[in-house]
Amino acid sequence: MLRLTELGARLKEAREAKGYSLEDLQRVTKIQKRYLIGIEEGNYDLIPGKFYVRAFIKQYAESVGLSPEIIFEEYKNDIPASFNDDIPEQLSRVRTRKTVPQSSSKAFDIIPKLLVAIFVIGALFVIWLVVSNYLGNDKNNGETNEDRSPVQVDQNKDADKNKKANENSNEQNETAKGDTNQTEMPEEKSETQKPELSVVESSGIQTTYELKNAEEFKLDLATSGDSWIEVYNSKGEQLSYGMMTDGGSKSIDLKDDPEASLIIGNASNTEIKVNGTVLQYEISPTEVVRQNITIQFSKSE
Repeated sequence: MLRLTELGARLKEAREAKGYSLEDLQRVTKIQKRYLIGIEEGNYDLIPGKFYVRAFIKQYAESVGLSPEIIFEEYKNDIPASFNDDIPEQLSRVRTRKTVPQSSSKAFDIIPKLLVAIFVIGALFVIWLVVSNYLGNDKNNGETNEDRSPVQVDQNKDADKNKKANENSNEQNETAKGDTNQTEMPEEKSETQKPELSVVESSGIQTTYELKNAEEFKLDLATSGDSWIEVYNSKGEQLSYGMMTDGGSKSIDLKDDPEASLIIGNASNTEIKVNGTVLQYEISPTEVVRQNITIQFSKSE
């Protein structure tokens, strides 16, 4: 058995002070026991890559109440230092996207001018519409006044015809009102059935989302690098468990299950789609690599 390093001894002492066994710590951190032993013994060859060495040490320290920043500073000679070299290419792409390119900056300069032009065109259209309606009303009023003269002269002769015309007009108005009410109902129904995915709560490495007004509950997972992924349903049944490599993908249909729980080992390498829509991480994957995701599903009625 390898001798414990100073860092390993420090972590083990904190673990035992918490009353955790290696099995307990494995359940808390979701890190395999053999990796935890490798950290305590300084045998980092057991862990797949320097990126995961630092990530696992950070998770170990947080779970036993130690500050990862202090640990990394005090034992920087014992921990692999080339952290940036092991960051997946996908992470670099994520950071690059945050920088606004020069062409986009020019486009942003054009947007205010475009908005002003749209506003002016809209104002002219409204003015034209008001003037047109006003002129149309004047014309209709003129025609009405002209038509009234002969009606008054022949009122006695055409009384029966006018009575029938009024009755037909009332029937048409009632029919039109009924059609209007019927056409409004489907629009209200379509608005209530619009799917919505929103954040309910976010703290530490845990984020809870709510999926409402959806007919189905499907997950699509895709990785652009190595990432450990676990998926469970509301009954705690395991739907997916293991390492997904670069280019990996998996689809999971939860049907009417009200909840899904995901453990993402490397969020910067993992894309999650809910019913075909990309889930936006509430916690930045560049700051928190390992994340726990819970999605609560309410099926539309």
